[in-house]
Amino acid sequence: MPSWVLLTALVTLAWALLTALVLMTLGRIRSIPWTEPEEPGAPEGAVREVASTSGVTIEAPLDLSEAPYRPTGHAFRMLVVDDDPHLRDLLRTSFELAEIDVDEAESARSAAQQIAAGRPDVIVLDVAMPGTDGITYCRTLKADPLTRAIPVILLTGDTISEAEARAAGADAFLRKPFSPLELLTLAERLGVSGGVQILGSHTVAPPDRQLALYAQDFRRLVELERGQRLLLQDAYRETVVALARALESKDDTTGAHSERVRLYANALTEAIAPTLLEEPGLEYGFILHDIGKIGIPEAVLRKSGPLTGPERRLIEMHPVLGEQMVGEAALLRGHGSRVVRSHHERWDGRGYPDRLAGEDIPLGARIFSIADALDAITSDRPYRSAGTWEEALAEITRGAGSQFDPEIVDVFRDREEALRRLYLEFNVN
Repeated sequence: MPSWVLLTALVTLAWALLTALVLMTLGRIRSIPWTEPEEPGAPEGAVREVASTSGVTIEAPLDLSEAPYRPTGHAFRMLVVDDDPHLRDLLRTSFELAEIDVDEAESARSAAQQIAAGRPDVIVLDVAMPGTDGITYCRTLKADPLTRAIPVILLTGDTISEAEARAAGADAFLRKPFSPLELLTLAERLGVSGGVQILGSHTVAPPDRQLALYAQDFRRLVELERGQRLLLQDAYRETVVALARALESKDDTTGAHSERVRLYANALTEAIAPTLLEEPGLEYGFILHDIGKIGIPEAVLRKSGPLTGPERRLIEMHPVLGEQMVGEAALLRGHGSRVVRSHHERWDGRGYPDRLAGEDIPLGARIFSIADALDAITSDRPYRSAGTWEEALAEITRGAGSQFDPEIVDVFRDREEALRRLYLEFNVN
């Protein structure tokens, strides 16, 4: 097996494994296993001390003998009891995104109906409700053997004390405004193992602070998602570059060809149409422009003499093969795949594979054709030695209006010094 085939296979396998790992990291697995009622070796009636962020510690019985049986795969269910429909909407929307089933009730009476219809894993209960208030209803739940084991988290904007919450039998309480992520973590912990925690601020804040906390949590989640996305993009780019280098070894081109043309093309695109670079697929198209050569025999790619007619037709198929290979990749659709297909088209219509002419050639491909020619002239090839920078400048200038878009050639000449610096950096290294 040729070395490039083995390398490509290894790169593909590494990418598949890395992608699976990142997706597993991004996913939230919600299967909740059955937890034994008591810790091994714990005497009956023992207590557990749980420290909280507020510095308050409460002792809670470990006896969970009445806890409901939850087999593996049981969907976590939360009942939110609050007379404020806006808060219920916020909690439902937040927690359903975390794959938690959320039921709602606006009063103690409707909560009782919801519990009768389906036992929740956790009840989030507002204290200040019309009719039966949260403290009273919490006492009712904890006095009933059928609902005693369901963890209850009290939400309050009032100044109820720790002693009142403990006397009512609450497993935890949070003061409004509260962090949704803190409530989510607390609800899941109580839903699995029980215990008592007193969390949250001991000062009463204005109601609009709740929206501010939601905004803070949303920003934290966005930053986390952005970091994961950047990590995934970096891994994708490294894999694409490794694939391009494996292809270069098949084509016997000078090393780092794909990296040089990417930098040249990026510099030109930034000067001509910087908005094109907002689509990441364009840059990947620059790197993988010759991916279709994987389907061309090495004997043809490495041939030092003139190509026969059939060999040339075979070479001219590589843009079509390349587009077919990358066209189904979401990240390469659009500008990226158009560069792969059209980077050998000519301004005068004598290129391949589609004989496009003038502005019918995609802009990204017109830009890239100059970057590709620049690197081809200044690099060794099987059929000739590398030319000088001055020779490349003269040849590209002569090609304006025939091989290349004349306006892009003008930009190339304006940016020639910056491109030369990139060329010198590669040659020094």
